[in-house]
Amino acid sequence: MKPMKLLLITMLALSVQLVSAQSKYEWKQATSGGYTYKYVTNDPMKARFYTLKNGLTVVLSVNKKEPRVAVRIPVRAGSNTDPKDHTGLAHYLEHLLFKGTDKYGSLDWAKEKPLLDKIDGLYEQYNSTKDEAKRKEIYKEIDRVSGEAAKFAIANEYDKMMAAMGAQGTNAHTWVEETVYEEDVPSNAIDKFLDVQAERFRNPVLRIFHTELEAVYEEKNRSLDEDGWKMQDASHYYLFPTHNYGQQTTIGTIEHLKNPSLNAIRDYYYKYYVPNNMAIVMAGDIDPDKLIKQIDDRFSYMKSKPVQEYNPAPEKPLAGPIIKDIYGPSAESMQLCYRVGASDSKEALMAVLVSSILSNGKAGLFDLNLNKQQKVLRSGAGVRQYKDYGVFSISAAPKQGQTLEEVKDLLMEQISILKKGDFDESLIKAIVANYKLFELQGLENNANRVESITDAFIKNKGTKWINDVEQLDAMGRISKKDVVAFANQFFADNYVVLYKRKGEDKNVVKVEKPTITPVETNATKQSPFVKAINDKPLSAVKPLWLDFDKDIQKGKAGNAEILYVPNKENSLFRMYYYFDMGSWNSKQLSLALQYLQFIGTDKYSAEQISKEFYNLACSFSASAGTETTTLSLSGLNENFEKAVKLFEELVRTCKPDEAALEGLKNRLVRTRANNKLNKNAIMSALRSYGSYGALNPFNYTLTNDEIKNLKAADLVNILHSIFSFEHKVIYYGPKTLPELTASLKTNHQLPATWTAAPAPVKFERTIQKENSVLFADYDMVQSEIYWVRNLEQYDPKKEAVTSVFNNYFGGGMGAIVFQTIRESKALAYSTFAALQTPGKKEDKFAFIAYVGSQADKFHEAINGMNELINDLPEAEQTFENAKKSLLKDYETERITKDAIVFNYLAGKRKGVDHDIRKDIYTQASAITFNDLKKLHDTELSRKPYTYAVVASEKKVTMDDLKKYGAVKKVSLEELFGY
Repeated sequence: MKPMKLLLITMLALSVQLVSAQSKYEWKQATSGGYTYKYVTNDPMKARFYTLKNGLTVVLSVNKKEPRVAVRIPVRAGSNTDPKDHTGLAHYLEHLLFKGTDKYGSLDWAKEKPLLDKIDGLYEQYNSTKDEAKRKEIYKEIDRVSGEAAKFAIANEYDKMMAAMGAQGTNAHTWVEETVYEEDVPSNAIDKFLDVQAERFRNPVLRIFHTELEAVYEEKNRSLDEDGWKMQDASHYYLFPTHNYGQQTTIGTIEHLKNPSLNAIRDYYYKYYVPNNMAIVMAGDIDPDKLIKQIDDRFSYMKSKPVQEYNPAPEKPLAGPIIKDIYGPSAESMQLCYRVGASDSKEALMAVLVSSILSNGKAGLFDLNLNKQQKVLRSGAGVRQYKDYGVFSISAAPKQGQTLEEVKDLLMEQISILKKGDFDESLIKAIVANYKLFELQGLENNANRVESITDAFIKNKGTKWINDVEQLDAMGRISKKDVVAFANQFFADNYVVLYKRKGEDKNVVKVEKPTITPVETNATKQSPFVKAINDKPLSAVKPLWLDFDKDIQKGKAGNAEILYVPNKENSLFRMYYYFDMGSWNSKQLSLALQYLQFIGTDKYSAEQISKEFYNLACSFSASAGTETTTLSLSGLNENFEKAVKLFEELVRTCKPDEAALEGLKNRLVRTRANNKLNKNAIMSALRSYGSYGALNPFNYTLTNDEIKNLKAADLVNILHSIFSFEHKVIYYGPKTLPELTASLKTNHQLPATWTAAPAPVKFERTIQKENSVLFADYDMVQSEIYWVRNLEQYDPKKEAVTSVFNNYFGGGMGAIVFQTIRESKALAYSTFAALQTPGKKEDKFAFIAYVGSQADKFHEAINGMNELINDLPEAEQTFENAKKSLLKDYETERITKDAIVFNYLAGKRKGVDHDIRKDIYTQASAITFNDLKKLHDTELSRKPYTYAVVASEKKVTMDDLKKYGAVKKVSLEELFGY
């Protein structure tokens, strides 16, 4: 399923029907390597659009920065095209495309197929039966026959193949009008990769279905625990009373989840998974002429057939505001939503521009008038654009003592300002300049390229890519008059208001757990197809290790060390002032750096400073970690001097502002209260408590009284003095080192000697001597369980075996934990385990494991993980894949740009003066399974653990918890320190 977040559509990914392309941007046709393709002139991605004879779209973009290739295989089908009586079907199918075909995923297809056919029939019988007693009997038979069929199935062969060839990010998602399969593979493995993908889509077999169905149940229940999901679903439901955007959810209804049809899923596959409805999008280290022939050879077996597009009746305009309350345990917030026109409409372009005028993170109306002035806790705006319509969403949260209705009024005031045209027209030019900056940054990343092209394919098969490429120029031609006219037409009484209120959601009905007998995964077995793929030789890719003496140039600015890496690719710079001190040295430091964004100088107000940086297409940030602090600047190199001067002036001459501090205090109080309503924050606090005890890094924070007594002058003094503490200057950009040194000499004045930093507080990890349970109560359907155990002190020589162990045991879909907990036993949608490597030589290794399961599977989930922790299963092929995957990751990884410096600094904190990856790579080849078993037996097996559990007391009782150790119910005050 697609991640739940507001997708701010990037400017390269939104198709807009505009004026005809000017000569700068034109569709051209070319022939190379025997294949004809189309391209758009001046496309920064230089994307080639091919259409093969069977209708399959192939889009290729070359980027040879590293020997890897990002891949997306999109299908233009999602919850929109689910049958009305089988919602969630496209999402089911996405899960099942990982289960194999008649050639892989099976030990004996001839013996497996009759059993799968029988399961098909049983599900049809189950779906048509209304009597609950009979349904239970049928499901019992489904469970029995599924167990028999699983004896011939090999779980996760797809994931194992991908891991063995060095793939990263193996995943997929389903959304309203798309199902997209995602990979990132080494460039030398493309031939293998295409073999696997061609087979994957040839004849997918819907095996191991009932355990995967349980995983989808878990996913549904997790969504019921997420208030954000409920808000998103509600916004769609009310904005689209006719269209399937609002009337069919991606996961589907509970009723349909309980009554799946394998026949319906198979019919859906044959209907929509056809070449003229699919694409292969690849960006990275490729030879397009060679690659297009390889793709054609592999996928020519696919046959084109007509696809009936989803063609809904137009939505009627909303007759008036729709106001709804949404209840749940998390903090209060609100959304104000408007319906946007189709992706190829002028309205879609205008909506994106207007959303940036309201909120761009720096100089929008919300940014300056609400966020900077701290009139709300937070606010923002963005557009989620689909093919037929989009959603213009404004979100905000109240500060302390503020109602949601008052927040809504403040948002409406800003919309009124927009409609009156009370904003500087230069803001439009600044927005376009910053989008061009984002575009330049985005081109460095292959994933950004394939995501943008995939989005265009879903909306219009890429036929309007020319408009995607030219739209920044088109946006630059939009005038303030155009914006005001649009705003007055667009923002009427045609919106949906959703108030997320704290309270019990009485409408939540969880998907009940069916009885499932664990199935055989045959983890140690291998099909002939997979063996052939794995045995297929690969050309060598030589790893490139960092040589810090050569890759980093060093200089001095006063008594500050400069760590310099040149940017020879574009006109962007990034510079950091890096301090070896943080919040453990001073609790007030982090707050002072937050305060910086709300205050000004004698010359500039805080709002003016934001405008100045945005107009320069530059930005600054300042944040304190626990042991390090970073103040950073980035943007266009042509504005480097102006940006540095402005930032230095702000830090050195900022003025105390008591009103701004009172606003910050108010927001802090509300944020801290909201954290206590956030289950993820509660779990983070509980894990920290389990690792360090009652006084730990998570709750080492200012008390409420300390916040109340803060003085603006104290925080400003911290800011004024920060450059007197020892720090390094890290730079990546086009300037030469002498040019940078000269600039810093003028613009970054430093003292002759450094001021000594306050001594940091030290936290000692606890030693688990007996099992114990830490529990926090939260109103939720699921139960969240972590295992916590601290191990021995860091030793760089143990990093290699730790890395291999993580790949083998708990680090992915092909690892032991996932295969057992999810694939075999269907106990969780999400599960993992890992040995954690500390960030500094004084710290210790640690182990964490996680299962997020339905509360009624609490004991089964714990017992399932404990079995793996106590007795390490041996699976030879999984072990070999774990090593291969690690080696290929290092062979194809290229650490470049400022990441070189941060890698160097991370090594120094561990006491390592060279690229430790080389050591890990060299040692990993010689690691045996016995090495993993020794590590497992010595550090993990039958050892005491702290169980950190977040669940509802109504579903998990104290008696349940006591089975695993002495129980301590930890209060929120103990967890958060306030």
